[in-house]
Amino acid sequence: MSFGVDSTLIPGSGGVFDVVVDGRKVFSKRETGRFPDPGEITKLLGASKAR
Repeated sequence: MSFGVDSTLIPGSGGVFDVVVDGRKVFSKRETGRFPDPGEITKLLGASKAR
């Protein structure tokens, strides 16, 4: 699935893994305590785009 967006990886430290779209956090490893499941980010981006 293509969202037609440019993405940027910002290296972090301490196990931080956040996905932010248009300034809104859609996933946070720190908040969930886990990495996303396969396809989870795509689903979250699709839900985010529908808003």
